Amino acid sequence: MSHVEPSWHEAREIAHACVDRLPTEQVRLIEAHGLITTEDVKALTPLPPSAISAMDGWAVAGDSPWVVIGQVLAGAVWPTPLVAGQAVRIATGAALPLGCDGVLRSEDGLIDQDGSVRGRVRAGGDFRRAGEESRAGEVLIHAGSIMTPARVGLAAAGGHDTVSVRRRPMVRLLVLGDEILAEGPARDGRVRDSLGPQLPGWLVRLGVDLVETVHVQDTLQGQSAALAAAVEGADLVITTGSTAAGPADHLRAAIAATGGSLIVEQVACRPGHPMLLAGWTSGHRLVALPGNPLAAIVALLTLGQPLVAGLMGHPLEPLPSVRLGDFVSSQGAKTRLVPCRREGERVSPMEHIGSGMLRGLADADGFAVVAAGEGEPGSSAEWLELP
Repeated sequence: MSHVEPSWHEAREIAHACVDRLPTEQVRLIEAHGLITTEDVKALTPLPPSAISAMDGWAVAGDSPWVVIGQVLAGAVWPTPLVAGQAVRIATGAALPLGCDGVLRSEDGLIDQDGSVRGRVRAGGDFRRAGEESRAGEVLIHAGSIMTPARVGLAAAGGHDTVSVRRRPMVRLLVLGDEILAEGPARDGRVRDSLGPQLPGWLVRLGVDLVETVHVQDTLQGQSAALAAAVEGADLVITTGSTAAGPADHLRAAIAATGGSLIVEQVACRPGHPMLLAGWTSGHRLVALPGNPLAAIVALLTLGQPLVAGLMGHPLEPLPSVRLGDFVSSQGAKTRLVPCRREGERVSPMEHIGSGMLRGLADADGFAVVAAGEGEPGSSAEWLELP
């Protein structure tokens, strides 16, 4: 079913719902950052696995004074139980000997001439008990959680080398247009490509694997061939330009020529109105961004971000509200996305925010989503944070 110019909110929901979740895979912990767990991660041992010293000092048994009979460092185990009146020098993180009653801190111990030590063990004993953080078999990370750096570390502490996650979407980027230059300043009627260099950074922030970026000329044959090849090797294809109906805009025809069909034809918002969402019966999807730079980023966050969330199993979260610090024109009957700088709950529109500009976006924190007919100072607007 093709949706002709849905509202901005409807377009986000359509993009999120038009894909199935990607399959799961086992990955090394170092590769799991930002991915979604598909199984509970349970502790394979108690945490900590044994009682360990929380301080440098002496592991002691019984009352002061204590005869020091040796030393145990982190990574080693004292071979015999302590008896009353004995102590071993111990390092932070070392396993407590059996029979130990507590740890005397280095700064609290007095060493006698015969080498024995005396002092007072503080309340609590300055050690961590086995399993005080978790029991063996306890769930450390629930299925459906984002693997943050801290969770990666927790999984490692729990004894895991790999984790089951939903894999990253594979994306190919096609930069369309004969008028753009890949390097150097604008000249001879051609303009410098500003989307090809910046979109990989945005896509990485969305959590995808960018397979390649390809520049494609403005011919139906060239775009059809590039699109067919890109679709075969990716979950999602992103294109720039050729979304309007000009004499050199062949993208719609190229989609049809490769067996695809439009899911969204334009969106009722400014900028970014001529964005497209297309799909193939294979499940592959295309998000087509307008050629104007600011409009393209609006389109990426309108259709691309929700679609990637759907592939990765993320919910489409409701947007928070902010207050407009200055008047913003909503531009008639369409939702307007305005690059703004945020201070607390108030946002201020940037300058230089035309659809073909990037200067305002470069210093913005996100977009104020201004509904039609609104935009007065102090009024409420939804807030779309930049990734």
